[in-house]
Amino acid sequence: MPKKEKKSKRDIGKKELHRLLYDIFSGNPDQSFNYKQLAQRLGIKNMNAKQLIMTVLYEMKNDNMLTEESTGFFKFKINTIYVTGIIDLTAKGTAYLISDDCKEDVFIPQVGLNHALNGDKVKVLLYARSSKRRPEGEVVEILERKKETFVGIIQCSKQYAFLVPTGKQLPYDIFIPLADLNGAKDGEKAIVKITEWPENQKNPVGKVLEVLGTPGDNDTEMNAIMAEYELPVQFPTNVEKAAKKIKDAIPAEEIKNRRDFREITTFTIDPKDAKD
Repeated sequence: MPKKEKKSKRDIGKKELHRLLYDIFSGNPDQSFNYKQLAQRLGIKNMNAKQLIMTVLYEMKNDNMLTEESTGFFKFKINTIYVTGIIDLTAKGTAYLISDDCKEDVFIPQVGLNHALNGDKVKVLLYARSSKRRPEGEVVEILERKKETFVGIIQCSKQYAFLVPTGKQLPYDIFIPLADLNGAKDGEKAIVKITEWPENQKNPVGKVLEVLGTPGDNDTEMNAIMAEYELPVQFPTNVEKAAKKIKDAIPAEEIKNRRDFREITTFTIDPKDAKD
């Protein structure tokens, strides 16, 4: 009596298999794979599922997503189409390219960002795609940084330091050599500029531009907000002079138009993280 083939731990559908294979090929665009190697990567032992891999591979080839380098060996087909646009980072770490060159936003996986940050102007290589999938690509060049300075908390050790950003614009800590702390101490808020970002390193390298002070202090937090949103802290002389001429006193005519609480004990309740 012939042995029955054992079923895999879970049945895999054609649509899901297509997605999994696409992720493997797009994540390894310089490598070629046959169905056995792909089955091993996916932990598939069921012969029917392996045959389904072959079916999907040839469908992806027909959709112009793969090339058959040699019999049974497939490779991701890379277009030579480049587009430029602005990176829109998501909370998950992936991103979309907003570009006038494309009718749809281009999806950028996290591994394809290549150190691009939210708001950066970049050049993106578009991957080959089928009509059933959204456009996808990877950043090949950062044309213009939206932001190079970041606010955060300094964390020091004996040999090095980091800035832990307090905003959401940079999802990485910034490595700071001790020689570039410029007087900043552990736990203080500071402004740090990214000076370099080696291609093979996850974290950028930076130096302290300004120490803002102790977190929670009113002046520290006010200056941190100004720095985070790159608001000006200095103004032209004529503007400063004009501001000094503005009277602090409220004219009697204006008081008549308001409800006067000056002689009434009044409390306002703000949330813990209020910045006003």
